Amino acid sequence: MRYVIVSVVKGECGDFNNNLRKEVYEIFKAKSSKLPAHFTIKSPFEEENIKEVEDVLETFVKNNNKANYILNGYDHFDDRVIFMKVNMSDDGKRLHDKLIDELSKINYINFNEKDGKNKIFHVTVSSKKIKNIYTDLWNYVNQFPFKFYCDFDNICIYKWEDNTWKLHKEYLF
Repeated sequence: MRYVIVSVVKGECGDFNNNLRKEVYEIFKAKSSKLPAHFTIKSPFEEENIKEVEDVLETFVKNNNKANYILNGYDHFDDRVIFMKVNMSDDGKRLHDKLIDELSKINYINFNEKDGKNKIFHVTVSSKKIKNIYTDLWNYVNQFPFKFYCDFDNICIYKWEDNTWKLHKEYLF
């Protein structure tokens, strides 16, 4: 089975991202993730039995507290991805890095520069085949400035089923 581990962006800020992604798709046919608004903790991985991951996450949320971050402004990876910038608090960064350390103890979980401790935290707006419409898309999203105060208060495992990501388990701090 294919899994991904994320923190879902909830409330007003999550709604803003989800609605903006829908608009961008309707206007530009620019696709994004099939996941709800989120920042990635562990990019997709394949494993049959993830009980060890579930146990680590269950213990982790019991022994740690939520942290905060700010979503403010857009940025991009070249002309391939447009995203909302996550300004992670120091507490949030420590929490994230501690989580990466715990997950790294599992032999089938491996992190790289894009999903490890030094990742660029971001919440994607559009990332699928946007090179030809990048400038128009960039100009469009920048008409909608925002600043949201958010909580890193959950860790979610999603499972790839029926050609979409379905929530497998949610862990709340």
